[in-house]
Amino acid sequence: MTNREMLLIPGPTPVMDSIYDALAQETRGHTDPRFAAIYRNAIVRTKEMFKTDGEVFVIAGSGTVAMEMALVNTVSAGEKLLVISHGYFGDRFIKLGEAFGIEVDVLQAEWGKQVAAKDVDSKLETGNFKAVTITHADTSTGVAANLDALIPVIKKHEALVILDGVCATAAMEENMSKTYGSPDAKIDIVLTGSQKAIGVPPGLAIVAFNKTALAEREKLNHVPAYYCDIHNWIPIMNDPQKYFATPPVNLIYAYDEGMKLVLEEGLENRYERHKAFGKAVRSALSVYGMKALAEEEVAAATLSCILYPEGMDDAAFRAALAKKGVIVAGALAHLAGKAFRIGHMGNTTVEMLEKAIVLIGETMNELGYPVDPAKAAERFKELSFVKGV
Repeated sequence: MTNREMLLIPGPTPVMDSIYDALAQETRGHTDPRFAAIYRNAIVRTKEMFKTDGEVFVIAGSGTVAMEMALVNTVSAGEKLLVISHGYFGDRFIKLGEAFGIEVDVLQAEWGKQVAAKDVDSKLETGNFKAVTITHADTSTGVAANLDALIPVIKKHEALVILDGVCATAAMEENMSKTYGSPDAKIDIVLTGSQKAIGVPPGLAIVAFNKTALAEREKLNHVPAYYCDIHNWIPIMNDPQKYFATPPVNLIYAYDEGMKLVLEEGLENRYERHKAFGKAVRSALSVYGMKALAEEEVAAATLSCILYPEGMDDAAFRAALAKKGVIVAGALAHLAGKAFRIGHMGNTTVEMLEKAIVLIGETMNELGYPVDPAKAAERFKELSFVKGV
């Protein structure tokens, strides 16, 4: 199946033909040993990506389901949760925590900025926080969290690190075996979805727990969940022929193929490619007088929030660009109408992004903003090169 449009939004992202082919395979029973073998393989590949010493869960659901699974299995009503928010999706943990009676405190960065580690340290000094959530790359702002600075501080206070990798997994390092300054300073939980940098259609919630996080679940007598209780899923993750709730058979086919492509490219190669693409896209768009909300040193590798030149009509710009086959997303909250968001992750290619840069320039010219698409494309080519890509 050929993609008719360049879907350069924060997710879903472009899907490779081999993934579509896998998705289109014959649907089998969810306990069929042929399906179970594929499901088992997908789980093994997920463990390899996260390098966890615990369990991974690949189930039907959205990133929000993954957030809920991470939270309810580790933090009880009345316990304290610190939310480190770099934008709209970091804030989602506030409502999630409150829904389960968790005492939520928040450190919110100015949009486009990072929360400082010293502020996290000061906040954690004020009480016994059970866990801290970090959005690795916030989809609303294009800001990346500084894990090297944050994780040692959080672990000094003996809190769990819950990392929201929805817009980062498979594009930015999320190595759960990596230590950040001390042997015990590790990521405890990573949660994500299938539809962003992994490059598979939406519909899968993916969560990885290390042994520390699994031990916290064992301390809880009861969790306010049934579908999201990991106790119900561990037997299935260990033996996919067992049954708890029906998995999305065809999506698992597609996910297994997607994970195969991720690991064949190589995680380090993938991280470098995304880093180069992000820098190249932002620099090329700056040729048009467009500025990224996040400064380069805090910018995510997976997507960018781009501020318009003064007076540009957001709706007209995105509609005209869509007619050329390039789909970008509007901005959220107070930035609505003032910026657009462009994804440069997953299965996007050099050719795809270069073409998008040119078409953005042509669209600006049509709307009365004279720019030089050739110059922007040349800037993109200079910065996007990664050996092997």
